[in-house]
Amino acid sequence: MRTPWERFKLAARLGEPDPVPVALIVDSPWLPGYAGIDTRDYYLLPDQWLAINLGLLARFPEAVWIPGFWVEYGMAAEPSAFGAKVHFYADQPPSIEPVVAGLDFWAGVKAADPHRDGLMPLVLRLYEVMEARLRAEGLGIRMVAARGPLTVASWLMGLTPLLFGIVDSPGLITDVLEMTTTTIIRWLEAQLDTLGEPEGILLLDDIVGMVSKRHYEALIHPHLRRIFDAFEGLIRIYHNDTPCLHLAESLAEANFDLFNFSHEVDVAEVKARMGHRVALMGNVPPLDVGVRGTPADVNHRAADCLDKGAPGGGMILSFGGGVSPGTPPENVEALIEAAGRWTRARR
Repeated sequence: MRTPWERFKLAARLGEPDPVPVALIVDSPWLPGYAGIDTRDYYLLPDQWLAINLGLLARFPEAVWIPGFWVEYGMAAEPSAFGAKVHFYADQPPSIEPVVAGLDFWAGVKAADPHRDGLMPLVLRLYEVMEARLRAEGLGIRMVAARGPLTVASWLMGLTPLLFGIVDSPGLITDVLEMTTTTIIRWLEAQLDTLGEPEGILLLDDIVGMVSKRHYEALIHPHLRRIFDAFEGLIRIYHNDTPCLHLAESLAEANFDLFNFSHEVDVAEVKARMGHRVALMGNVPPLDVGVRGTPADVNHRAADCLDKGAPGGGMILSFGGGVSPGTPPENVEALIEAAGRWTRARR
């Protein structure tokens, strides 16, 4: 009998495990509220962070948590390395103020050093300490994560200047994205180096879905491809829950293994456009169903996703994004039950 992680890896490599695996992206938007603690304590108190993440394994043993034991400060780690102001709160992840809007400024900035800059060294140290504790208990951290090149750039200069720059100043945007891409590769490598047996990376970049296919292929695709090429042999997950069906065929060439995409896009159409080149992770609506729905609603939508996406393999059941704040644990359990029920019904 395969473990949930083994089934997850098989599906990510386009296999057809039985039952279909369930995997969920979880981080500080959901976990402190789920555990009933102050968000700042989740970041600040390692023992609480560890207990909460270990508790997920005990309560939901059939789920795979992505990336799992994630050391993060919301989206603050990468922009903090460039001097972005970070605001912390008791009941939500931190907010970030862009630093300088000018493209000229950022085109001349050097890539960050994850061992010295911003919050990155603190993340690395906590990974090092917690990995040692987990391995002493027969566990370990398998996967690390980073925000993508456009998302990082948007936190440095602001989203509007970034999007205007893609149209009006492609040369400067290329220089900026070279810098953010180099930073991301260094950041992922530094995190992986702290792990005993690294097996995967998660890259999150919703801003990619906001650009045209022409601009994506000319300006963005080379940078995404460069990141995923750097981690050949690992499970490479790309999260983008901005509706971007217009990019499906192009994204399939970016050399990632698994795509976590928007619930607003039909899973059957994504599968048809991407072909059997990329595994899919989705696609139950995280807010309308995951938070506001009942377990019966989750079961219904999950079955529909599986009917469309699971035949032929390469399907992992999830919400069409991360687990949203306020998601009841019962709806997570319903997602797991739906995967088992769907598999049994087809034996």
